Amino acid sequence: MSAGGPPRVALIGANGHGRWHRRAIAELHAAGRARLVALVDVRPLEAEPDAPVPPEAAVLTDHRDMLAACRPDVVVVCTPPHTHLPIALDVLAAGADLLLEKPPVLDLAEHRTLAEAAAAGRAVQVNFQALGSAALTELTGALGRLGPVTGIATLAAWQRPDAYYARSPWAGRLSVDGHPALDGALANPLAHALMQCLAVAESVTGAPVRPARIEVERYRVRPIEVDDTTVLRLTPRAGPPVLAALTLAAEEHVPGEVLVTGEHGRALLEYPTDLLRLPGDDAPHPVPGRRGLLANLLDHRADGTPLIAPLARTEPFTAVLDALRDAPVPTLLDGDLVRAAGDGPQRVLMVRGVGAVLRAAAETGALPSEAGVPWAVKPYVVDLPVQ
Repeated sequence: MSAGGPPRVALIGANGHGRWHRRAIAELHAAGRARLVALVDVRPLEAEPDAPVPPEAAVLTDHRDMLAACRPDVVVVCTPPHTHLPIALDVLAAGADLLLEKPPVLDLAEHRTLAEAAAAGRAVQVNFQALGSAALTELTGALGRLGPVTGIATLAAWQRPDAYYARSPWAGRLSVDGHPALDGALANPLAHALMQCLAVAESVTGAPVRPARIEVERYRVRPIEVDDTTVLRLTPRAGPPVLAALTLAAEEHVPGEVLVTGEHGRALLEYPTDLLRLPGDDAPHPVPGRRGLLANLLDHRADGTPLIAPLARTEPFTAVLDALRDAPVPTLLDGDLVRAAGDGPQRVLMVRGVGAVLRAAAETGALPSEAGVPWAVKPYVVDLPVQ
């Protein structure tokens, strides 16, 4: 560990989304706030022009070799979700603090194991980076303008081409080598949408959400094992219900909205762009400023600044994934309901009318089956025990 100078930072999983982390680390390295000492990936390092590798940084293929040789103070882990727990435990055992890509782990047993390992004094931050948004902070600070909050919902409608499901052996898989992977819309690309809702709910009640019931309808347009379209309703033990209406098979793009409804009005946050509309606003307004979660972790190490996304704050998200582990394979939508556009690896499949279905769910709080959508199926329901 460093005896002086900026904290020594390493990245495990330096390709793919890891390139985003390389750019974030490069900015902190250039500012003298951190020193990149190692990049780890099982594949050859992809070029990243905005984050050149410092000549003194090691490039390795095994994270254990890196931990032993480089002795980092902080490690960023951006590997497939089903590998998170063993790598994270190795990092904590080596005495380093941890920034762990979302989802942190895939069930509550793993979540508790990781929390117990961190209890020895190490910090664990989960990279739900949208939680660092100043727009989210402004929204939660303005909840009083809504009156009592009666519902929180999110709507996101994206597309993913065939190439997305060929990107890795775990893409679209429920499990890999006996370990859960859960690489569906809810758990991976649109995870931030649900986590933003859980953060708002936490602000309403003053504590992380404790789910009592989860009802979910899951659909797919490809021969995958997980969802590409999901409508989920979470009923907490205290506080307003949360509904997530999400798809990767959209006809029209919706970046991601969080709708908070109260007795006196509704607020809308477009979380990827930090556009916020509060009751009485004529139009959404941009709220600049995002606190990077790695920078926040470094501040936490330096002066005790509270973590933005500590492991405990993300437990409700893990509880949702845990509840879905035994859910049936999502219902296949096909025939005239689905249309294709594009060719080859960039072909996309779209569900006709899915945008209106998801919009109605987000605005009313009703699942598609409750609204009489012809292709909707009976929801999978999980009642969670009191813990």
